[in-house]
Amino acid sequence: MKTLFIAAVAATTFSLPAFAEVAVVVSAKAAESTLTKEQVAQFFLGKSTSMTPIDQADSSAVRAEFYKKVADKDASQAKALWSKLVFTGKATMPKEVADNAAVKAAVAANPKAIGYIDKSAVDATVKVVYSAQ
Repeated sequence: MKTLFIAAVAATTFSLPAFAEVAVVVSAKAAESTLTKEQVAQFFLGKSTSMTPIDQADSSAVRAEFYKKVADKDASQAKALWSKLVFTGKATMPKEVADNAAVKAAVAANPKAIGYIDKSAVDATVKVVYSAQ
């Protein structure tokens, strides 16, 4: 019975979905070609205003994964930081869009925009400047 339990736990553990790689993207026409993790985090934590961050939907898995891997925060911590910046008049919340396709459309239309998508959604309309694995 103990062996069966261990086998069941192992099967469950190894069948959990792995999170996909997150690609940080800018317009294909943007001047930026690569950014560091720290630079990307600054845009998405309101510490730099030279690029306009585009967030995925609050409930999306890619958003949670992005903030964990790039900003070393969970999405609610990032939202709390933005709320403080907005309250004090130092910033406005990032534009929030529904999904990978909406991020690509927003970023492609604005050379100063930066967003994140699942790496599998990358196409010629955007340029990857950072990948978080």
